[in-house]
Amino acid sequence: MMRSHILSAMLLALLAWMAIPPAIAQQVPLQDKPFAEHKVVLQLSDGDAKKQALVLSVANNLLKAYDPDKIAIEVVAFGPGIDLLLSSSERRKQVESLIAQGVRFDICLNTVDTIERETGKRPDFIPGATPVQVGVGQILFLAENGYTVVRP
Repeated sequence: MMRSHILSAMLLALLAWMAIPPAIAQQVPLQDKPFAEHKVVLQLSDGDAKKQALVLSVANNLLKAYDPDKIAIEVVAFGPGIDLLLSSSERRKQVESLIAQGVRFDICLNTVDTIERETGKRPDFIPGATPVQVGVGQILFLAENGYTVVRP
């Protein structure tokens, strides 16, 4: 008799838990660039140094081609792509220079959490990087808000 009450309570708790809607990933607010005529999100999911250099080059070229106030550029790094945003990155100064010019660099916290689980140590990333819970979710959010997705 006691066992059936316990099983009933567990089943009820499970059903109640399943009725709760899944949490929607927190998105970072859009950049405050009211005069931006162009909005670009650069996807970086590759740890290859050449691809990372290409993303930085594209961001730099876009700043040169358009007035920095007329373009919103966001780089979203996830998976092996977050290597670019680690504190130990060889390209840290380039990233920080682009941040100073208004480019936003988002780092996927799901990837950071995975690295911490696998290695036992949370990686340090550049303080100017903007943490987002789900990198791909941030890309979708930006695309839904008028950003053109580019994967150099």
